[in-house]
Amino acid sequence: MIKPIVKKKNPAMGRGLSALLNDAAEVNSPNNNDDINAGAVAMIPVSAIEANPFQPRTDFEPRALEELASSISVHGLIQPVTVRKMGFNNYQLISGERRTRAAMMAGLTQIPAYVRTANDQGMLEMALIENIQRSELNAIEIALSYQRLMEECELKQDELGERVGKERSTVTNYLRLLKLPEEIQLGIKQGHIGMGHARAMISMEDPNAQMQLFQEIIANKMSVRDVETLVKENKKNPSSTPTYSSVSGTDWDPEIDRISEAFSEQLKAAVHLKNGIKGKGKIIISYKNREDLERILNLIQP
Repeated sequence: MIKPIVKKKNPAMGRGLSALLNDAAEVNSPNNNDDINAGAVAMIPVSAIEANPFQPRTDFEPRALEELASSISVHGLIQPVTVRKMGFNNYQLISGERRTRAAMMAGLTQIPAYVRTANDQGMLEMALIENIQRSELNAIEIALSYQRLMEECELKQDELGERVGKERSTVTNYLRLLKLPEEIQLGIKQGHIGMGHARAMISMEDPNAQMQLFQEIIANKMSVRDVETLVKENKKNPSSTPTYSSVSGTDWDPEIDRISEAFSEQLKAAVHLKNGIKGKGKIIISYKNREDLERILNLIQP
């Protein structure tokens, strides 16, 4: 099995990533007296490989692992993993932990591996980039990986964007997810809400309001468009508490939007117009309590 992770203090930033990836020089160490040189592709005993302490992926879906293990049992491990040589018959994963786990499930005792050299920063960068490009990391795992790169490699957001091939705005959007309450972050990891839902929620400053909206999204299976509309209503009337029923069915007609905004301003409450066919529709007025309802009634009555 993969050896337990032993974290080590990261050294200062070394050579660029491209140099690390292309390094094919042999590791010159008194302990490295086996016949596998860096830059080679070799069959490595699974028992000689330890896990990557910089692995950004923390969740491996059991069913997907079983399916991959079944495929490996039939066809073998087609794509080699990447390891760095630590010493005699001792290697550490740079990328390919999912494949390694599946190979172990399939009963393999040796797997093909690219043998490279890398410092700790290089391992972190390679592991992150490898996983983002080849695996389906959830948004929170990506955000945490970006945060770690910035903190441990002392990168600015634009420098990080260059490393991972993303626009700075994209990097910023991912990092902002980490400001959401932990329960919402867990919901993103578990697939209960998507990146679009989360981005709309981030603009809400009140964590309690974010949690309430998170629960409504799950309960009502709200679309990203519904959430964006709800947040928009909340910004117009911060004293009110709009709900899904107050915004579902919106047609985003600019004129209807203007009239709805006029109603909201006049009544000091969340108002939504549902535009139907042939010009018909409904006016939905939200109120916070019985006293608020009486207040709105007094405003409407002549």
